[in-house]
Amino acid sequence: MTAFSLPPPLPERAGGSGEEARAGSTRRRVLTGAGVAASSLVLGVAASGRQPASADARLAAEVHAEFLHGWRGYQAAAWGYDEVRPLSGTPHDFFAPGRTFGLSIVEALDTLFLMEENLEAARCCDWIEHHLDPVQDASVQVFEAVIRLVGGVLAGYQATGRRPLLQRARELGDRLLPAFTASPTGLPYTHVNLRTGAVHGDVATLAEIGSNAMEFGLLSRLTGDPRYYEASVRAYRAAVSRRSALDLLGTSLHVETGRWADTTAVAPNAPVDSFYEYLYMAGAQFRDRTLGSWYRTLNAAVLRHQAVRVGGRLWFRTVDFRSGRPSGVGTCQQQLGSFYAGLLARSGTPEQGADYFDSWTAVLDRHPVLPESVDCATLAPVDRGGLLRPEYANAAFDLWRATGLDRYRQAAYRWFTAMRERQRVPGGYTTLGDVTAPPGSPNAYGDLTPGYWFAENLKYLWLMFSATPRFDYRAGLLSTEGKALVGLRQRWV
Repeated sequence: MTAFSLPPPLPERAGGSGEEARAGSTRRRVLTGAGVAASSLVLGVAASGRQPASADARLAAEVHAEFLHGWRGYQAAAWGYDEVRPLSGTPHDFFAPGRTFGLSIVEALDTLFLMEENLEAARCCDWIEHHLDPVQDASVQVFEAVIRLVGGVLAGYQATGRRPLLQRARELGDRLLPAFTASPTGLPYTHVNLRTGAVHGDVATLAEIGSNAMEFGLLSRLTGDPRYYEASVRAYRAAVSRRSALDLLGTSLHVETGRWADTTAVAPNAPVDSFYEYLYMAGAQFRDRTLGSWYRTLNAAVLRHQAVRVGGRLWFRTVDFRSGRPSGVGTCQQQLGSFYAGLLARSGTPEQGADYFDSWTAVLDRHPVLPESVDCATLAPVDRGGLLRPEYANAAFDLWRATGLDRYRQAAYRWFTAMRERQRVPGGYTTLGDVTAPPGSPNAYGDLTPGYWFAENLKYLWLMFSATPRFDYRAGLLSTEGKALVGLRQRWV
């Protein structure tokens, strides 16, 4: 039996009754910590209780060495700043020019813990406790601040038990809440000034609206303050209630009016991708039957109206959310959407998950590194950039956990070696301007190690090959930013 049995009805479209009663029920579940470790069926672990395959020490050592190579590059050129430009050896501010949040430090913390780099993890904790300023006069994107900063600090707290980290996470959450509470619809504004609370950005994409329930729910549970999770659920309800008669969602909504700004259904591509991921994952994290019910309904509509076979491969087309008619010309898919293969497997449709993963593997067969987007008919790149995306490895990790099949570890290792061959530089790892350009050519390299590289890319590989005792493979949950919000086993403080 899953955690989502006997779900309550979906919210009525464009509004609905019974919201307060359901919100109260949600609040009680979160604050009592009910269902923090979700069932193996919900998480996609094989029903037989199969545990991860034995460690491969050689491959784990390779992954560990490459992570430290990138980490040393950041430390040498940009310690205390958000990100590093490894070719020029300079720092980069992610959230706002002239403002730093030590983003890569926050992103790397739980990865370092999982890799048993205790001294480095302690150094990160020290920096966060003494230098991370949650009240800077900076307007930040709420979506990014939640999944990266709040999620990273919370994961660090769960790894180490250092109480000041929880206080920092709470301060950040309080500074981000006006984006939700100032909204007349419950749909969050996209940006908020951390010092003044001023909000702006009144057109929000689905990912911006819905990618906060895991972090805010955990913050509510750990602090006993229901406001964070209530804000998340209210935002979800506002969006889901505006679905079409086909149970499809568009791309973006006007925050103040609740009207659709873009009625194209583009799942699983950005900028809606993690909206669906968090419905399922937060539902599992908190045994929240409401979120689980919404996910099942909306995901079934995506599979019904957007799944399409092109050249025998499974892809997802964009359609008008009211009529279901294809929009645009041809079928283009973003590499960001490749995570969906793992989500499908975990949420009960493993055949489709495997097929979609194989579609992306066919792209990797054609190109040295996965491009940002491809034409699904020809597999030719539409956007030739290579931004060190982790989604394919994420999908491999989820499919491996769901099925126990070693072919997904093999695929992930192949992806890893391609990244190592083409994107490793003396100062760490860098983005590519053109994945098809020969190494060393003028268009080959960008100059950035995104903060998420420290949170995600090698964490998935490490978990697959290390069999680390610091992670609960049955019950563990990682956020869309790769933060281990459930399942860290505290073995060092």
